Amino acid sequence: MAVIALAVVAYTMLGNDNETTEEVSGDLVLLETSMGNITIELRTDMPITTGNFKNLVQQGVYDGTIFHRVIADFMIQGGDPTTGSWSGGTVSNIQDEYSENADNNKHVRGTIAMAKTSNPTTGQPIEDSGSSQFFINVKYSSHLDNSYTVFGEVVDGMDVVDRISEVSTDGDPPTGANKPLEDVTLIRAQLID
Repeated sequence: MAVIALAVVAYTMLGNDNETTEEVSGDLVLLETSMGNITIELRTDMPITTGNFKNLVQQGVYDGTIFHRVIADFMIQGGDPTTGSWSGGTVSNIQDEYSENADNNKHVRGTIAMAKTSNPTTGQPIEDSGSSQFFINVKYSSHLDNSYTVFGEVVDGMDVVDRISEVSTDGDPPTGANKPLEDVTLIRAQLID
């Protein structure tokens, strides 16, 4: 028993870079992609962002969209309704939540966060400009901790996220937009039990 307890403590302290301390809701979202399935568990302590994401999933906003921005060893980004067939109009912006939970907003590998619009002059994210676009972190990116709201984490399919992150793209700005040369489609997003 003591050996097992020591092993658990050692694993927690040394090797678990994907561990987060957020409150998970038990709500799961399945992202069916053209490269495989990704399951996300949503958080309860980011109710605005989590609620927004769930509503958009239920409305079908993400169905048929593409992962339009992919940067190897960093993140994959999707959720732009203009890349799919959704015709429900524009998606409203939501309030940022990370400022109230800065110590609990780590962008570790496998977390999903709400993307935001960037200021065209400074490149800095514009406060409260998140709407539907999201990104999944491929590695820990501490510089994002105080800028974007983390609202869940991948609980299955991180291998799919890794494969998507490694596809060929049109390159970095200003010559390209990190868009995959061949579409990686989010076929369907759905809440699952």
